[in-house]
Amino acid sequence: MPRRPETSPAPAGRFAPSPSGDLHLGNLRTALAAWGFARATGRRFLLRVEDLDRVKQGAAERNVADLRSLGLDWDGPVDRQSTRIPLFLERVRTLTDAGLTYECFCTRREIHAAASAPHGIPGAYPGTCRNLSEAQRARRRTQRPPAIRLRADTPEFTVHDVFAGEYTGAVDDMVLVRTDGTPAYNLAVVVDDAEQGVDQVVRGDDLLPSAPRQAYLAGLLGHAVPEYAHVPLVLGPSGARLAKRDGAVTLRELQELGHTPGDVLGWLAASLGITHPVHTAADVLEHWDPSAWSREPAVFEPWGTAQG
Repeated sequence: MPRRPETSPAPAGRFAPSPSGDLHLGNLRTALAAWGFARATGRRFLLRVEDLDRVKQGAAERNVADLRSLGLDWDGPVDRQSTRIPLFLERVRTLTDAGLTYECFCTRREIHAAASAPHGIPGAYPGTCRNLSEAQRARRRTQRPPAIRLRADTPEFTVHDVFAGEYTGAVDDMVLVRTDGTPAYNLAVVVDDAEQGVDQVVRGDDLLPSAPRQAYLAGLLGHAVPEYAHVPLVLGPSGARLAKRDGAVTLRELQELGHTPGDVLGWLAASLGITHPVHTAADVLEHWDPSAWSREPAVFEPWGTAQG
């Protein structure tokens, strides 16, 4: 396993958006929660752009500007995940040397068909390529490049979440490196959090099922499991996850209707259960009490044009 650094970074929380578009109110709410958790507990707060997947030109810069408009701050420069691809691949080589990975040649269609079969686990990889012989692997390499998967030795793992309590979820042979050689999200996020001292992970509760597999992987790499706090999502008026179909849902769109960043910040704070008036990020910290937050999703009703 990797050699642990002699000195570990100071504890930190983080917000880690993917620059695939503008942040909507649900993203901004998670950012506010992550910032508040870190600042209220004396941790550093990091902003990490997770740009290994689809990237929309200019999105990262707009994301950063929106967070600043709300009064959020962070320690150090904005970080970009894509600068550490060699580190991620080094961690995979370490796992491979320990016999904890294997090549997978399955297509998405094949994986979906196997998981949909009787007794298949929806969404979980069924282990089709786990025990291929060297001859079989050599033959398959001539047909398509392989992904690299983790050879997990447990079907499930338990983590503790601030809101959900003890949560046990599935662990499967997750992809570590995609067929194009790009490190996968589950690997990169675990390595980055450990390397950057992130011991507090605050994010949307749609990602709660991924926490057990990520915590399990962290243990295999010799890292401590972070504290988790998965925040309920923001829904649109129809009850579905907030999206563009719900009208003006980004900070820029609401500003075009005449609403200020302070108005947006006030809504975000109220949606978390902060009942006191909020005009600045400092006001959020003054009334910080996650134990009083609603455990139900917040519902956003479209705003009209602000009255002058």
